[in-house]
Amino acid sequence: MGEPLYEAVDRLRLREMLAAFSSCLGVPAQVMDAEGRTLEHCGEESGFCQRFHRCTGLDCGQTHRRASQDAVQFGGTYIFACPANLNHIVFPVTRHGRFLGAVLAGPFLMDRMDSTLLTDAAARHAMALEDVMELYDAAGTIPVVPPARVREMDTLLYYLCAGLVEEGHAILRQNRDALQQQSRISESIQMYKEQDAGAASYPLEKERELMTKVKTGDLPQAKAVLNDLLGYVLFSEGNSLDAVKARAVELCALLSRVAIEGGAPTDDILRLNNQFLKRLPSLDSLDNLCYRLQEMVVRFSQSMFPVHPAKNREWATRAVEYIARHYASPLTLEDAARAAHLNPAYFSTLFKQTMGSSFKEYLNMVRVEEAKRLLARGTDPIVDIAAAVGFESQSYFAKVFKRCTGLTPKEYRG
Repeated sequence: MGEPLYEAVDRLRLREMLAAFSSCLGVPAQVMDAEGRTLEHCGEESGFCQRFHRCTGLDCGQTHRRASQDAVQFGGTYIFACPANLNHIVFPVTRHGRFLGAVLAGPFLMDRMDSTLLTDAAARHAMALEDVMELYDAAGTIPVVPPARVREMDTLLYYLCAGLVEEGHAILRQNRDALQQQSRISESIQMYKEQDAGAASYPLEKERELMTKVKTGDLPQAKAVLNDLLGYVLFSEGNSLDAVKARAVELCALLSRVAIEGGAPTDDILRLNNQFLKRLPSLDSLDNLCYRLQEMVVRFSQSMFPVHPAKNREWATRAVEYIARHYASPLTLEDAARAAHLNPAYFSTLFKQTMGSSFKEYLNMVRVEEAKRLLARGTDPIVDIAAAVGFESQSYFAKVFKRCTGLTPKEYRG
C-alpha cells in the first residue's frame, strides 16, 4: 500500500517545491508522514542536529508530529522550538479531516547561538560538558533568520503549501477563521469587563452598524462588529448557550429584513433563514454557534449581490472592500479600478454587470447607508454627517439621500 500522503499530493511537485524553497532561503525543508518520519529532505542536515541526536538519543520526529497536529488546530503554519531550542515552521497536510503528514522548514535560529540556549538544553537532557562544547562549535551550521524574515518565510510556506490538498486547505482556513473569531470575542468580553458592569447595556448602535456593514458588503467589518455583539451577549449572560441562540434568532430576523431591503431575492433569504433555524438546535457549543452565525452574516451580505462566476469574485471582493475602507474620502472610479487591478473602463463595465449598479450608484449607496446609521445615532449636524460619509456638499447629500430613501435627511431623523 502506498504512502497516504503521496496518494493525496503529487510527490514530484512537492519535492521540486521544497527544493526551490530550501535553495532560495538557505533553510532545510522536509516532508513527514503522519508519524513524524521523514519522507523527503531538501538541504543539508545541520551538524548541530546530528551531534544533538547522538548525545541525547532523542527522536525529533515525535516533537515534529505533535507540532504538526497542533498546527491543524491553529489553522495553518505553526512556529515551534524543538528540544534543542532550535526553531521550525510546520504546515500540516490533511484530507477529509484526516491528518496525512506535514511539510517542515528548519531548523534555524532567529539570532546567533546564545550559550544560555545550550545551557538550558544541557540541563534538561543531562548532557556532559564535552558534548555541550562540541554542540557550541557546531552551532555555526545552523542558518540564522531574523524575526522579520521568519514571518515572511512563514507566509511563503503557507501559500506554497495551501493548495496541496484543496479540501485540507478549506479545513485549515475554517480553523484559522474560528480561532480569529474566538480571539475577537474574547477581546470584546474583556472590554465589557473593564467597563462598569451596571452601566453596560445592549449596544444597539453596534447592531445598527452590523446591519449597515452587511448591506454595503463590508464583510471584514461586519464580522468584527458581530463578534463585538457576541462578546457583549456572552459577558452579560454568563456564556449561556441558550442566550446566544435566542440572540442569534433575533439577528437572523434582522439580517433577513436588511437583505430583502437591499435587493436580495425573498425566496433565497427565506431559504437561508430556514436553513439556519433548522440547524440551530444541533449546535451544541458556543464556539460552533458563534462561527455558524458569522457564516450566516457573510451569506446574507453576499445574497444582496448577483451570483457570478468565481473568476469575478476576487476582483469584486477587492473593489468592495476598498470602497468600504475609503468611502469617506474623495473616492474615484480610477482609485477603485486600481485597487481591483483592472483598467478603469473595463472595471466600470464589469462592475455594473457584476454588482447590478454603477460604481457611482454603489458608492452613494454605501455612503447613504452609513449616513442613516449616523442620523439614527444622535444629533450631529447634518452638514457634519454629509462630510463624514464623503459628500462634498450638504445639498448634494440631501439630493442623493432622498433619491435613495424617499426622505430628506431631516425627515429620516424625525
